[in-house]
Amino acid sequence: MPLWFAVILLGIIEGITEFLPVSSTGHLLIAERWLPRQTDLFNVVIQCGAVLAVLPIFHERLNQFFFRLRERATRDYLLKILVAFAITGAGGLVLEKKRFKLPEELLPVAIALFAGGILFVVIEWWLRRRPLRDQITWPIVFGVGLAQLVAAVFPGTSRSGATILLALMFGLNRVAATEFAFLVGIPTMLAAGGLKIFKALHHSGHSAAANPAPENWGLVILGTLVAAVVSFAAVKWFLRYIQTHTFEGFGWYRIVVGMVILVFAR
Repeated sequence: MPLWFAVILLGIIEGITEFLPVSSTGHLLIAERWLPRQTDLFNVVIQCGAVLAVLPIFHERLNQFFFRLRERATRDYLLKILVAFAITGAGGLVLEKKRFKLPEELLPVAIALFAGGILFVVIEWWLRRRPLRDQITWPIVFGVGLAQLVAAVFPGTSRSGATILLALMFGLNRVAATEFAFLVGIPTMLAAGGLKIFKALHHSGHSAAANPAPENWGLVILGTLVAAVVSFAAVKWFLRYIQTHTFEGFGWYRIVVGMVILVFAR
């Protein structure tokens, strides 16, 4: 298989799964069973491309933050995003210092996918005929910040999946839960990605003599562009989908994928 074609496939997988509550890590691990494994820098850069691509989708919120900041509701919403981001950032630095994270291996990823799928099915069943609100409360803010940390520690959990689940448990409706989870996730993933890119470039600079092979930036750019385009389309579809559907289908999908990975993990 030509390397450029493998890169396109990886970009498609990253673009589809980055924001959907199905775990991009799990799907990339499966793909790497058949596709050439890329560098960590490649994976981080295409992830950042997928994240940046969805910014235009939230142009109304962004315009609100830039041009209507005097409104109390705007300041309140932005503050809640920043607080959730700060909780994740501070906790993430502590976890990184303690090196507290499960390895990105098939077995723990499969368990996280399967458990998350069960939770989605159970919570959606619990929410039936219950009134849901659209107000972001402070318990939701703190919970979303902590949920992102859980996703960082347990690969396969899915950052968006964990945060959406938490918001639903607090009674937030699906559209509001998804929007807040995505808006908190954008700075979180960009900050984490930027830090990883800096470390990767810094490390490669120091180890150039020991490892002279340079990064193939042409393939990195190709993968990033593919991930960005696919991510934009996937998120637009997803935001329309949840207006009339529940997350139960994603729950069953996670259960099936988790079971498939368990088969490969043997």
